[in-house]
Amino acid sequence: MTPKQSALRDDQWQQMEHSLPSRVGTAGVTAKNNRLFVEAVLYRYRVNILWRDLPKRSGDFRVIHTHHMRLCQAPNFFQHF
Repeated sequence: MTPKQSALRDDQWQQMEHSLPSRVGTAGVTAKNNRLFVEAVLYRYRVNILWRDLPKRSGDFRVIHTHHMRLCQAPNFFQHF
């Protein structure tokens, strides 16, 4: 995945960006770039790699994995896939 290449088209992202749960009002840090997170998760499953093998540009794989596990428990996360 090159920097110009994206796993999601803009129209796909616009449909789902507002349905991702927010951490506003809770302890911890709110995600800076949810699109980058979603694209990292899609890339991980499409290429069938371990979390630790995500490209560096995706960010810290431990943070992505933790965020993914929390979102898997959210009721509306999988409606987009």
